[in-house]
Amino acid sequence: MPESSQEHERPRGALPFGPAEVTGPSMVPTLHHGDVLLVHWGSRVRPGDVIVLRHPFQQDLLVVKRAVERRGAGWWVLGDNAFAGGDSTDYGVVPEELVLGRVRLRYRPLRAGQRSPFAVARWALAALRPVLGDRSASRRLRAR
Repeated sequence: MPESSQEHERPRGALPFGPAEVTGPSMVPTLHHGDVLLVHWGSRVRPGDVIVLRHPFQQDLLVVKRAVERRGAGWWVLGDNAFAGGDSTDYGVVPEELVLGRVRLRYRPLRAGQRSPFAVARWALAALRPVLGDRSASRRLRAR
């Protein structure tokens, strides 16, 4: 199942940044269900970057994947969770025009069960993180 994202519509003329919410397990451990992403719409994509794209066969569905390598006029994308599927192994190369932007930050909301002071402190230290392009993961995923 693809790692989908619920996009908040980007207003015209606004800054090229906007939120998206992760649903599904295909990017675990990098991203989890319920994470909120700050997406840099229209940003240049490099191998290893986590990106938001339109699903090639269901273009009303946004998908979050890792861009592994450029192939022809598009990108080979894979999820970080090899067991979840819903990536280029299912639908092939994603055309460049379907790639919408690059993920810059991840915010992980506080879960309902995290009420102890230790759990809240741990959450506070890890709630907001940059999502960096993992070049080593890109090489490792390419070998699959």
